[in-house]
Amino acid sequence: MSRSEQPELDGSEDSRILLGLLESVERDGRRSQRHLAAEFGIALGLVNSYLKRCVRKGLVKVHEAPARRYTYYLTPQGFAEKSRLTIAFLATSFSFFRRARGDCMATLETAKQRGWSRIVLAGASDLAEIAAICALEGGITIAAIIDRQATQSQLIGAPIYRSFDEIAAPFDGVMVTDLKAPEETFNTISDLFGAERVVAPLLLGISPRNGATEQDRAVGAAHR
Repeated sequence: MSRSEQPELDGSEDSRILLGLLESVERDGRRSQRHLAAEFGIALGLVNSYLKRCVRKGLVKVHEAPARRYTYYLTPQGFAEKSRLTIAFLATSFSFFRRARGDCMATLETAKQRGWSRIVLAGASDLAEIAAICALEGGITIAAIIDRQATQSQLIGAPIYRSFDEIAAPFDGVMVTDLKAPEETFNTISDLFGAERVVAPLLLGISPRNGATEQDRAVGAAHR
């Protein structure tokens, strides 16, 4: 894969892949690039690009083994960079969890006050897991999770479906937990059920549509 063909990655995804690669090399530097690509769920050419970058920056050394195989080793600089990325990842994860939990608790509490007791989460993500935990604490039932690209059948004990047509149980409203395309998901569900039956945590940064206020968008409204 040429440089122009490689997908653009945001900073967090770039750091995640780099950290995973350094950790994998530390565990077993004899793994093939194909194995690493499968492990991280990325293209083989992208793994090759990351390894070349690591070697160029002095994070990894490579030794050629028999049968045109290669063994990779972390340098002292590579160990230091892995530690830095680990600390940064943990700090970012904790910051996200703290903000997400606060936003989810506020949104769910308002929804509960307005009569919601059973909701559907739109998006099987880390945010969905946090929302499910908050819902359990707040006495709200997660009836299901909708995700068209989900590869699992359950999350935090709730069934995952690809469309709302598959949900047999009744529900009062929908909470957006899609981290990839939250505004598109919010608008699609609003078109299906009405904006008053959709809520979204503030951290998703969804812009109100059709004159809705920020408060209306954040907390949702009447139950089904």
